[in-house]
Amino acid sequence: MKPSTSHWGAFSAEVDADGRLRVEPHPADPAPSPLLGNLAAALDHPTRVARPAVRRGWLEDGPGPDARRGRDEFVEVPWDEVLDRLAGELGRVRAEHGNQAIFGGSYGWASAGRFHHAQSQLHRFLNTIGGFTSSRNSYSNGTSSVLLPHVVGDPHAVLRQASTWPTIAAHTELIVAFGGVPEKNVFVTPGGVTVHGTPGHLARFGGRVALVSPLRDDLPSTVDARWYPIRPATDTALMLALAHTLVVEGLHDRAFLERYCTGYPEFEHYLLDDPKDAAWAAGLTGIPAADIVALAREMAAKRTLITVTWSLQRTEHGEQPVWAGIALAAMLGQIGLPGGGFGHGYGSMGDVGDTGPELRIPSLSQGVNPVGEFIPVARIADLLLHPGETYDYNGEVRRYPDIRLVYWAGGNPFHHHQDLNRLRRAFTRPDTVVVHEPHWTATARHADIVLPATTALEREDIGSGRRDTHVIAMHRIAPPAGEARDDYAIFAGLSARLGVAGEFTEGRTARQWLEHLYGGWRDTPSFAEFWAAGELRLPPGREHHTLFADFRADPVAHPLRTPSGRIELTSATVAGFGYADCPGHPVWLPPSESGPLWLIANQPHTRLHSQLDAGDTSRAGKVAGRERIRLNPADAAARGIATGDVVRVFNTRGACLAGAVLDDALRPGVVQLPTGAWFDPVDDHPSGPLCAHGNPNVLTADVPSSRLSQGCAGQHAAVDVERFEGPVPEVRVLRPPIVKGHR
Repeated sequence: MKPSTSHWGAFSAEVDADGRLRVEPHPADPAPSPLLGNLAAALDHPTRVARPAVRRGWLEDGPGPDARRGRDEFVEVPWDEVLDRLAGELGRVRAEHGNQAIFGGSYGWASAGRFHHAQSQLHRFLNTIGGFTSSRNSYSNGTSSVLLPHVVGDPHAVLRQASTWPTIAAHTELIVAFGGVPEKNVFVTPGGVTVHGTPGHLARFGGRVALVSPLRDDLPSTVDARWYPIRPATDTALMLALAHTLVVEGLHDRAFLERYCTGYPEFEHYLLDDPKDAAWAAGLTGIPAADIVALAREMAAKRTLITVTWSLQRTEHGEQPVWAGIALAAMLGQIGLPGGGFGHGYGSMGDVGDTGPELRIPSLSQGVNPVGEFIPVARIADLLLHPGETYDYNGEVRRYPDIRLVYWAGGNPFHHHQDLNRLRRAFTRPDTVVVHEPHWTATARHADIVLPATTALEREDIGSGRRDTHVIAMHRIAPPAGEARDDYAIFAGLSARLGVAGEFTEGRTARQWLEHLYGGWRDTPSFAEFWAAGELRLPPGREHHTLFADFRADPVAHPLRTPSGRIELTSATVAGFGYADCPGHPVWLPPSESGPLWLIANQPHTRLHSQLDAGDTSRAGKVAGRERIRLNPADAAARGIATGDVVRVFNTRGACLAGAVLDDALRPGVVQLPTGAWFDPVDDHPSGPLCAHGNPNVLTADVPSSRLSQGCAGQHAAVDVERFEGPVPEVRVLRPPIVKGHR
């Protein structure tokens, strides 16, 4: 058994005599992730990319926009030939259009390893050849990353240095959890996690939780909670009504608001003029007015932590619930007190509230990008479809560059992005699309050049996550599948052809890089000792920490990094931008679409995003071979749907098939279909184009949360559901596309 780690946990593994992978979780982990069960598919699943492959149309007709992407067959090409062709195409694009015409699209998540981090490898390579157009922020919390600097100054403090769980356990009497604390998400942390502590903290929490979510299972059933089954996209209305109750009943902390905040009078005027009272919110949220008033009173009477999941800002107007949550916490006057105040992301990621150490782990330098062009990450389709057009972003007016070559390594935009039919059209526009992939995902199938990449099981690395308790020596557990190469070897080959091998490799092999990175981080134990031991235990972090405690203790000595140095409940800066979809203080902005049912497209519990959807754990969660969609029994009965039925989920943007499950843990009018099923388009079906496998992003709208952040708004969509009649299209994405043999 050899040690390794993943974004969902550390483990040891070996390949047995029958060629099957045997996995054991790390012995220190009290709550190992079930996602370890997907790992076996990483080695030898039929969807592995065996050899370099080039789309026939690109091979025969040369680079250029092409509607055949995603529909064409591939031809296997020897490594030397494909690298020669790719180096030539990179040279052509740079010479004719400049480096800003290259989009370096890696989004990360490919591996927990710090050296073989695909995004770092790609960016380092592109920077050595003159740079590239990049992306900023994330699909997960890109809206908050832009908003929080205007409100509290430091997004890192809120997103990475939340009050710790032991502090919450010791002091918090009431958690008001907007979006809940979904246990399925806490098994994941970027870079790896060895000890999953959050499930135990939740189990031991002795206070009460007000669960505000359309889904009852957004909180473990073992936690003492009252469920407030809110209508999706109305959390801000509930927050405003709670704030209104605090004002009219004199329960708000005026002294805190005057000393630590700016802009409260404007916000209070908004609450009282055209009152945002409990009766008003009841009609929007479905929560009775009496329950809203009672909750506000309880919040004022107890040490209360208000927490907002990242899911709430992955929506249209996603800035508003985050800003309103901060305003509500400020009105209670408990920000900076142990167990009180505001939190953002509990239940969204495994390290939020964790007590692990805050240490920089060695990683590969990406160098400096000479190209200043960038886009907000969720605007990739706009970038490709609308070159030269302008857009607003955080007070700036920016222009989309004309992208001729897309280079993607370590990500799957046909999972993360919205309105996949629109994304397919966008992917027809560049001259060339290059993808490094272990598997034939939809992104690989929509590429021109597909280079087979190793998985983390097939190479050596150093792994550790944010606030992880261990650094793991990731040993190679199996040889590479087929002709797969690691990203570093691929880029080393390209850099040699482009005359920048010295700058990219610095003369080191992959193993020498591991030794170099480790040696620059610490002297003892030596790299050889660390590698032989398989891990290094890190010193513990702070057990007790309260967000903004220093600011509360002395706001003059420890001001926030906002223009006023205080919490900006009204931001003159944001107001000055003049964005109707994000004014200068929290407001109620209704969603722009409605429909018979409201779809929640949240994170799956059987995999990380779309990773290893072919794995055993992920496949076991399917219904009728497709992603499961949950419906309230009343909604199902009205449509003649029973558990196990194949259903068609549809709206004006697209349709997909899914397997029905009836569950009263959803409020009526809500359906839940998680993201991550590998996109499997059927273009010629009589009912119209659809995804046979159940990817909800054929249904979600490719619109920004607002002009402020241009963040992802893919959490919700208005849809309807019907029993699927007639022959059911087969799921084809779990076998490779048509690939012809070596030329």
